[in-house]
Amino acid sequence: MAKTRIFVAGHKGMVGSALVRQLESKANVELVVRDRTELDLTDQAAVSAFFEREQIDQVYLAAAKVGGIWANNTYPAEFIYQNLMMECNIIHSAYQAGVQKLLFLGSSCIYPKLAEQPMRESALLTGVLEATNEPYAIAKIAGIKLCESYNRQYGVDYRSVMPTNLYGPNDNFHPENSHVIPAMLRRFHEAKQRGDAQVVVWGTGKPMREFLHVDDMAAASVYVMELANEQYRANTEPMLSHVNVGTGVDCTIGELAQAIADVVGFDGEISFDTSKPDGTPRKLMDVSRLKRLGWQASIELRDGLAMTYRWFLDHQDDFRA
Repeated sequence: MAKTRIFVAGHKGMVGSALVRQLESKANVELVVRDRTELDLTDQAAVSAFFEREQIDQVYLAAAKVGGIWANNTYPAEFIYQNLMMECNIIHSAYQAGVQKLLFLGSSCIYPKLAEQPMRESALLTGVLEATNEPYAIAKIAGIKLCESYNRQYGVDYRSVMPTNLYGPNDNFHPENSHVIPAMLRRFHEAKQRGDAQVVVWGTGKPMREFLHVDDMAAASVYVMELANEQYRANTEPMLSHVNVGTGVDCTIGELAQAIADVVGFDGEISFDTSKPDGTPRKLMDVSRLKRLGWQASIELRDGLAMTYRWFLDHQDDFRA
């Protein structure tokens, strides 16, 4: 029996590498991957030729230009252009090559800045986006609408999943450019090594955030991709077809900091610099659609933090500033 040839776009990123780990355990799958030196996903002709040549059966579109607030503010043209080009090239070339199944991975930033909490899929396009990452969010919204439009016009089966805040192996632990969990893991680790008496956390510690281990994200992605078409369509709408992926549980930044201190073994004081901004008070995904489809997260936050810290310790030489 022929194996299913699956192209994971963005296989070296945190999510893409988790998808590879998830898929390579399946006996009936033949993975196809290309790094950016082998295939420029913003090059329409190159992507088209790749799909014509490789006879791909399924696509997981995890490739994206990503970054924090500073990067989004500094390079807005790059964020919207590169993400739009990658999505358009992959989705259109996949369709032209006869690929019937594709999964697009988006971001929770697609929702309005003041969306009601928890954020339901139906909140999409109901309000103003967060200004700092609007170009990136617009590109991700376009990816959802590309999938839905190709489904409507061409009868393909292209689906979208929207993850909450992710963490885990292959995250970015850069001291300035990383997100909150890898930044804190590194900061508490280095404070423990130096014997510091305290670690200072920005803000009041009161904002609430939801976190999902990337291995859970990969498992959910494969689950949604493999759902029977009838079940997927019965729980979504043609032009509101994306599925939130998260835990449905959040915690305060203060609680997160204490959990990370416990995992790292830092027993000093945790203080809060209230002169620094808190950001949005709360960001929580409504995952009831995903639960109706039959999936929910299995990795508890403390367990996931411990797993991620062990991975960081094994790879910390790669993160020397």
